[in-house]
Amino acid sequence: MMNFQFDLIEDKVEFYEANNLKTLQKKIEAQIEENKAIMLGVQSVSHQLHVNENGQTYFTAVVHFKKK
Repeated sequence: MMNFQFDLIEDKVEFYEANNLKTLQKKIEAQIEENKAIMLGVQSVSHQLHVNENGQTYFTAVVHFKKK
């Protein structure tokens, strides 16, 4: 007989990057919807703007999801 045990994810941290803020926001919003299915909500968001040596900008974000 097989026994199954399911452990719920209580915390999850995800990292994102994009060339512009709008794209970054869309990526995060899409993942928020996916994580709702596993009962995770946003705990916090941190983001930064980076400029490389060529003057190109890109955006990064860290999102902490936590069990609802």
